[in-house]
Amino acid sequence: MKIAIPLANGKLSLHFGHCESFAFIEVNPATKTIISRTDVPAPPHQPGFLPHWMSEQGVDLVITGGMGQRALGLFAQMGIKVLVGAPVDYPENLVQAYLNDTLQLGANVCDH
Repeated sequence: MKIAIPLANGKLSLHFGHCESFAFIEVNPATKTIISRTDVPAPPHQPGFLPHWMSEQGVDLVITGGMGQRALGLFAQMGIKVLVGAPVDYPENLVQAYLNDTLQLGANVCDH
C-alpha cells in the first residue's frame, strides 16, 4: 500500500494543492510497518492534475490537513481514499498512527 502526504518544512502541509513536496510511504498493512519513504517535489499546481498524477504513482491513500471538495471528488473517482483533518506532524508519525488506528482527524481546513 502506498500513502501520500503533502509536505511543508518536512511536516504535513495543511494545504494539499500548494505543498512543497509529497512523501510517498510504502507500508505493509498486515504487519503495520513502514517499508520505505520517497520524497518527490510537488508538480506545478494545476487544478485537477494531482489525482491523476497520484494514481500513476500507485497511491492508495492520501493523508492531508485539508482538500477542496472538487479534489476530493476527483480522488474518489480515481479510487484513492483521502483522510482530511490530519494534524501537522512528521509523515512517519501520521502513517504509523493510521496503521495503528489511532490517527486523530479534525476538520477539513480547506474551504473551497
